[in-house]
Amino acid sequence: MLKRHSQFLQSLLFLFDLALISACWIAAYYIRFVGGWGPVEMGAPPLEIYIYLLVPILFVWGVSFRAFNLYRPRRMGSHLAEVFDIAIANSLSVLILIGLTFFMRQFEYSRLVFLYFWVLNFVALSFSRMVFREGLRFFRKQGYNQRHCLIIGAGKLGQRIARSLSLHPEFGLKVHGYLTRRPQKLGQTFEGVSVIGLYGDVEKYAPGLDIVFLCLPPEAEPQAEKMLGYLASTTVEVKVIPSIYEFITLRAEAEMFEGLPVITLQGSPLYGWNIILKRSSDLFGSVTALLLTLPVQGVVALLIKLTSHGPILFKQERMGLDGKTFMMLKFRTMRADHAGDHALLTQKDDPRVTSIGRFLRSTSLDELPQFWNVLKGDMSVVGPRPERSWVVEEVRKKIPLYMLKHKMKAGITGWAQVSGWRGDTSLEKRIEFDLYYIEHWSIWLDLKIMWLTIWQGFIHKHAY
Repeated sequence: MLKRHSQFLQSLLFLFDLALISACWIAAYYIRFVGGWGPVEMGAPPLEIYIYLLVPILFVWGVSFRAFNLYRPRRMGSHLAEVFDIAIANSLSVLILIGLTFFMRQFEYSRLVFLYFWVLNFVALSFSRMVFREGLRFFRKQGYNQRHCLIIGAGKLGQRIARSLSLHPEFGLKVHGYLTRRPQKLGQTFEGVSVIGLYGDVEKYAPGLDIVFLCLPPEAEPQAEKMLGYLASTTVEVKVIPSIYEFITLRAEAEMFEGLPVITLQGSPLYGWNIILKRSSDLFGSVTALLLTLPVQGVVALLIKLTSHGPILFKQERMGLDGKTFMMLKFRTMRADHAGDHALLTQKDDPRVTSIGRFLRSTSLDELPQFWNVLKGDMSVVGPRPERSWVVEEVRKKIPLYMLKHKMKAGITGWAQVSGWRGDTSLEKRIEFDLYYIEHWSIWLDLKIMWLTIWQGFIHKHAY
């Protein structure tokens, strides 16, 4: 019954999309030739000529949207992923349509109409799809359009699935219970879901269900073969959650390679366009900062030279992206005979720090040369703060997840710093905030951290 309703909704959505596409095509014509959004030197062409093109338009878009599987159920999907799919399918369809009209020599269609059509289509289809999905989610929260599930495995992984589903009633996924391998768990309740049977009862409970989540520990794999063999003979949708997910530490991703699922447990969020976006923002930020602070850096350099013997800049080896080392620049704040000392961390009222150096440290002005590191590509404006190699070797023994911070470039400022974990504070909290930043990275989070850095000022009680 549920599947018939699902097919009905998919057909309804498909027909609505075709109607919306037709309306956008007509609207693009009127915007171009009636609305005055473009020169009309020889008068507006007849509307009928553009209406004739609706047949190939609907065919191309219908085939394209089906090919991109835009009508599959997306109970657990995000709006952004669907909008991205619509953008690709819509763009490809427009290119195909332009190619088809190239062979229609009897009439030359306006390129502006195609442009307006492409924009209108994307906006209208994305908005209508979000309204449609939110409408479905609302009804699912009320208890309608439910899909019935079974979780095989009552361990940590199975309980995590149950907990996640309970947090999202808009998915419309109702869990009937767990199956377990341990008889002593029968009748117990975890995350609001009861253990209703053993693994061997799958043939009893699976018929009539829509989804089975398979969350088995490694030692139960021999039993998994038998259960999967039975489930393959049913129409139940099977979702396998590998036990390895219990050990996820950072941004897990699954991808297909030659038909094999490959799971990445400790991947960087920066790939593809994200790398270009991050590097572009770093270049813009570093150039802007250098131009604005060059007079200040000039004054600081002069004061260092006049008040103490030694070089203006202090270079120190730090560990950055993928564990590679680089020389980080700072204004020298210690006496020249102690500036290279790395056996001790700087303490409050440290006698090694010069008078001007104490001021530079408290105001963070000693960090300004690091924008040259950003410009060079060794660092980023925002990211986890880099540490000296010997510090890393010591800390990684105490904090197992510490090395994961090197999945992104080191930064001048970061989420830990603007959250108060700077200087002589808890290393555990710092790595917690650094990993949160990597896990949730976006260009908007970078902008937020930059703003908080400026808003909170550069003076900090732990900067000495």
